[in-house]
Amino acid sequence: METYHLVPSQGGWQLEKQGHTKGIKFFATKREALEFSTSHVRKNTGSLRIHKENGQFEEERTYPREIDPPSPG
Repeated sequence: METYHLVPSQGGWQLEKQGHTKGIKFFATKREALEFSTSHVRKNTGSLRIHKENGQFEEERTYPREIDPPSPG
């Protein structure tokens, strides 16, 4: 399963594939970046790690959802 990161970059947002040096696509806003990234990861199956403006990890989403790891507890 591939892992993608949605990260702040040069005054906007960038979708990156883990392990690759070149970003997939640059966006002016996080909203448009999230819409594209969600669709892209759904088509390609994988995990999307969403970061905050300060670069810290915020949330992880896996597509398709049925391959999400089980919640503890």
